[in-house]
Amino acid sequence: RAASLGIGSVHECAGPEISDEEDFTGLLRLAADEPGPRVVGYWAEQDVRRAKELGAIGAAGDLFVDGALGSHTACLHEPYADAAHTGTAYLDAAAVAAHVVACTEEGLQAGFHAIGDAAVAAVVDGMRRAAEKVGAARVRAARHRVEHAEMLTPETIAAFAEFGLTASVQPVFDALWGGEDGMYAERLGAERARTLNPYAALLRAGVPLAFGSDSPVTPLDPWGTVRAAAFHRTPEHRVSVRAAFTAHTRGGWRA
Repeated sequence: RAASLGIGSVHECAGPEISDEEDFTGLLRLAADEPGPRVVGYWAEQDVRRAKELGAIGAAGDLFVDGALGSHTACLHEPYADAAHTGTAYLDAAAVAAHVVACTEEGLQAGFHAIGDAAVAAVVDGMRRAAEKVGAARVRAARHRVEHAEMLTPETIAAFAEFGLTASVQPVFDALWGGEDGMYAERLGAERARTLNPYAALLRAGVPLAFGSDSPVTPLDPWGTVRAAAFHRTPEHRVSVRAAFTAHTRGGWRA
């Protein structure tokens, strides 16, 4: 299915909480034995050496710092507009730092699922702590990544650029849930919702940007993804069609 859509590289974000080892290693064997897209395997476990044993190039993917906006589990600085709490934190900055240090020393990419502004801030704080321990140059060279990264601020965007963090993002999220009366606005209120998925600001800051689907959350649909980024529901976050195409081709390949 991916090949039929022109997808040349699939990033499989697996892990013990969302799949299993047999599924992951079976997919890598299939990709090696059969013609089709290149499969890049990520195993989201804090046991870095186990990820390496399974053939993953990163202990990354859906290593959850928080949850999702739809379920009120994305971790926020301020409470939800439609719920009297701030979501759920699964990892703090100290845990992020320890994982980044371990991955950097093992020569693997680290990566985290982070959606809410508090979760993204925890990742950035953890990166800074890791850089203090192993050096900023080594952290940058490892090309760590963050999946989703929806609620960003100018400060966290600057930190992504500082540490060479790839923003692995899904523009179709905005197409489905953005706008003045979408799910984002319900959860956060219109003002905060308008700050989500700021692709133009990421590009201006020099953050490595990779587009994807988060399938099966949204379908495999590269051209739909390019369209969603170029016609973002919040106009100031739109990028050119050329930039969107680049993020969904070279961006993913470089990531």
